[in-house]
Amino acid sequence: MAMSRAIGLMSGTSLDGVDVALIETDGETVHVVKSHNNFLEPLGPTGYRGYSDEEKVLLRAAAKDAEAIVQPGDRPGRLPEAETFVTEAHAEAVERFLAENDLKPSDIDVIGFHGQTVIHRPDHRISVQIGDGQALATRLGIPVVSDLRRADVEAGGQGAPLVPVFHKALAEASGFTGPVGILNIGGVANATLIDSKGGVIAFDTGPGNALIDEWMQEREGKNLDDGGRTAARGRPDEPLLAWLLTHPFFFRKPPKSLDRNWFSHKLAGQLSTEDGAATLTAFTARAVARALDHAPEIPTRWVVAGGGARNGELVRLLNYHLRSEITTADAIGWSSAYLEAQAFAFLAVRSQKGLPITFPATTGVREPISGGSLALP
Repeated sequence: MAMSRAIGLMSGTSLDGVDVALIETDGETVHVVKSHNNFLEPLGPTGYRGYSDEEKVLLRAAAKDAEAIVQPGDRPGRLPEAETFVTEAHAEAVERFLAENDLKPSDIDVIGFHGQTVIHRPDHRISVQIGDGQALATRLGIPVVSDLRRADVEAGGQGAPLVPVFHKALAEASGFTGPVGILNIGGVANATLIDSKGGVIAFDTGPGNALIDEWMQEREGKNLDDGGRTAARGRPDEPLLAWLLTHPFFFRKPPKSLDRNWFSHKLAGQLSTEDGAATLTAFTARAVARALDHAPEIPTRWVVAGGGARNGELVRLLNYHLRSEITTADAIGWSSAYLEAQAFAFLAVRSQKGLPITFPATTGVREPISGGSLALP
C-alpha cells in the first residue's frame, strides 16, 4: 500500500501542551530505518507547543464544567472558549512545526487530531474531546481526521485505549516477539499486552502522571516531580495504598478505560510533600502490576513510554513490581515523549482507508471498527 505523510497531534490529560509528530505509514506498517540491535532511527521530526499557566487554568475549568455534559455535543460553561483555544493552539503548533521543518501544507496528506479530553464516560456512551477539526483543516489547508473515539463509544466500546494497533506495528518493526508489554504513562496509564502468538489485549491500568503532577503543583508550584526525586525522598502510606487498590476499577476485566476524574491527588490528604509524592507514585506502579492479573501471558519485556518514562523513581518501582526486563521507549529508538502523537498520525491514515482502529480485545467493541471524522480544507 502507498505510504502517506501524516502529522499526529496529542494533548493529554497532563495538560502540558501539544505534541506534534510526523510519520510515514500505509496504515498497517510504519516506515522505519533500523540500525544495530534493531534500534529504530526516529520515525520523523517532532515538535511541541506548551501551555501557559493561564491556558492550563482554562482547560482545568473546562474539564470541571464538562461534568454537566449529557450529550456529546453539549458545551456548558467555559467549554466553548476552551474549544476555540484548543483548536487555535493546535493550529499554531502545526504552523510552527511546518516552518521549522521547511514543509508546506501540500507535503502533508493528513493530520490526526486527538483534541483535548474533557470527559470520558463510556458506560454512558460519552467521550468528549474538544477541538474543531473542520476549523483546523480550513486554517491549515490540510485534511484533518478528528473525533476518533466516538464511533467506538457509540458502538458500546470503551473508546480507549486507541494506541494498541500502533504499538503492535512498532513492536513488529522492532522485531519483537511476545510476550511483550508496552506501557504508556501519560496522565492516565495504559498497557498493550502482545502474546507469543501475536494476540493483543489492551486497557487502562490506572492513574499515570496526573495525580503526581497535581500534587506537585499544589504543594510546590511545580508542574511535575522531576525525575521522581521528591517521591524518592518520601515513604508511601501503605494503608492508603491498600485502600486505593480496592477500587472496583482494578477488579474489572479488560477491556476497560479510566475516567480521569475517578481519582484525585487530594487522596494523599495531609501527608508531607515527599510522602504524598511517594504514595501517588507507588499507586501508579502498583496499579500497573495489577494489570498482570489480566495478562494471558506474563510479558518477558516491557517498553515504557510517555512522560512517566522520565520519572526515575517510577521506573525503579516498575522494575521491582513487574520483575521483567524493562526498557524505555527512547532506549530502543521509539519516542517516549511523542509516541501518542505518532499513533494519532497512524490512526488518521487507517481512518482514511477505512481500516479498523478499535477491536474487541482493546476497547470491548463487538467487532473491529474504524472511526474518526474527516474534514477537508
